Amino acid sequence: MPFILKSQFKPTGDQPQAIKTLAGSHQQHQVLLGVTGSGKTFTVANVIQKLQLPTLVISHNKTLAAQLYQEFRDFFPHNAVNYFVSYYDYYQPEAYLPATDTYIEKETDINDEIDKLRLSATANLLTRPDVIAVASVSCIYNLGSPIEYGQNIFELIQGQLIDRLTVIKRLTDLQYQRNDWETKRGTFSVKGETVLVRPADSDQIVKLVFLDKQLEQIYQDKAAVKRLNLYPAKHYLTNPISQTQALAQIRQDLRLRLKEFKKQGKIVESYRLEQKVNHDLDMIQSLGYVNGIENYSRYFDGRIAGQAPYTLLDYFKLNSQKFKTKGFLTIIDESHMTVPQIRGMYHGDQSRKRTLIDYGFRLPSALDNRPLKFLEFLKRLNKVIYTSATPDTWEISQANNQVVEQLIRPTGIADPEVLIKKTEGQIKDLIKEILIRTKRRERVLVTTLTKRMAEDLSEFLQGKNLKVQYLHSDVATLDRSDILDKLRQGNFDVLVGINLLREGLDLPEVSLVAILDADKEGFLRSSTALIQTMGRASRHIQGTIIMYADMMTKSMKTAIAEVSRRRQYQFKYNQIHHLQPKSIVKPVREQLIKRTAETAAAPITINPDSLTGLDKQKLIKALTLQMHKAVKLMEFELAAKLRDQIKRLE
Repeated sequence: MPFILKSQFKPTGDQPQAIKTLAGSHQQHQVLLGVTGSGKTFTVANVIQKLQLPTLVISHNKTLAAQLYQEFRDFFPHNAVNYFVSYYDYYQPEAYLPATDTYIEKETDINDEIDKLRLSATANLLTRPDVIAVASVSCIYNLGSPIEYGQNIFELIQGQLIDRLTVIKRLTDLQYQRNDWETKRGTFSVKGETVLVRPADSDQIVKLVFLDKQLEQIYQDKAAVKRLNLYPAKHYLTNPISQTQALAQIRQDLRLRLKEFKKQGKIVESYRLEQKVNHDLDMIQSLGYVNGIENYSRYFDGRIAGQAPYTLLDYFKLNSQKFKTKGFLTIIDESHMTVPQIRGMYHGDQSRKRTLIDYGFRLPSALDNRPLKFLEFLKRLNKVIYTSATPDTWEISQANNQVVEQLIRPTGIADPEVLIKKTEGQIKDLIKEILIRTKRRERVLVTTLTKRMAEDLSEFLQGKNLKVQYLHSDVATLDRSDILDKLRQGNFDVLVGINLLREGLDLPEVSLVAILDADKEGFLRSSTALIQTMGRASRHIQGTIIMYADMMTKSMKTAIAEVSRRRQYQFKYNQIHHLQPKSIVKPVREQLIKRTAETAAAPITINPDSLTGLDKQKLIKALTLQMHKAVKLMEFELAAKLRDQIKRLE
């Protein structure tokens, strides 16, 4: 199936030239500078259709990745659009704190739905060329060999000569677990001559009916099929030959490490390591798997010390080779945030693991269970497009200083007007500007430099009979989303915060952004931060920015010059094409899950100590169901809050 874009919209403004340039260029690296609200995702979707390449889209957080996944799924309903992010609802990495002699065991709560989506992504990459995977930076982490994974696909054909016991053994080798009481993902049950399988990568139930030593019928969701592929239940697999070789090598490395410890007089570390590794080896020999098996992945993958791990990018490479697509396309969304995040992953991971190794909790090979180094990541890319409203100098240099600009919004709205006012009497002036907007039923954002300033200013403005709320990192993640919805609905008119430049923040009702202390040079007042903050007013026809400052900093000059340049270009375009700007009208998103008093309010105020053990169990079960439902519907902020409630109750 080729990539076929379905949309009621046609490219407008400067989208056509952006699509033509991006799709027609032979450069490996390209930059798409798209202003807020210009339709960068739609442009990228058109490029995918023109290039017909499997595509990896990388975002710097799960929530934005979920938005992109939903958008691409709507654009390409007939193609394999996948969601690949970290599958942990809760993740506490294994660590050791020497100062207090504290060992922190790895603790995880794996989300079944996200694990299914991850396995679905890799299964699609092995079987079809029309794949789009929207991923977080977890795509650069160790995933296990795609060749080993691909060799373990279990093909079933109606009428083939294979007995029930052979199928059961094969399913066990693929890390499926037998469960005759509950049909969970990655399990199978046996009833007489019938085997029911719940595949790891889908919600469909597979029914296999045997007659003597023949597979007589195959049913998939009650529909008879002639042929079916079952994929491994986990990404980390071992075959008997590689397992034998791997275990022998682990034992050899263990002996060398123990000798090294004893030579250094580290008796405790030596004993600790011997116990830990031998326990893991016994589990692998008995079950073929152990929690933390990824720390031994180098041995099973056949990699040498220091060699890069297999990641999702290797699955894309295998896909392009198998289907002869001449490589794959990578989109790095909000590149000014995502690129630094990718660059920093390796060093943080290595620092934590070196401590574990030095104190005898892991073999040195654990260092090779890691994310890719930045240069390793770059070497694995083919064609790359960096998208951002504020691309960094690094991305631009990679593209030979050539930037594809998308400055026109389909609505014709220009970038906001920028005004600079003195700090003397700024609060009095701010109140006056707010009242102008409230009379027009418009909304206002105010950015401060500290939490205390945000809270104090909110309290002061409330005393002036204004409807105000503040927003900063101490506000729970779910409440932030609710606050933004209430701002749009008019429950209050002014939102005061520290860092309101959140990429993807879509507030069409906001017509004024006031920046206090604009001349205090730093991260929150850098040129990039200022441009992103200004973008929050770019969806309203009367968008205005007021900077309160007593001097003009370099960052202010750069930001104002860039916004002015864009604004002039947009006015000229509108004049030439007789385009009348229109404010964006967008309904407030409906919550995908109705949060009742039982699932939302009660856990926040309830004292766990006041509950009986049975009441706690009932509440934990109800909240767990809600949490999984939230994740399935991409409500990750709600899921995180429910997870925290569960942890408190436990």
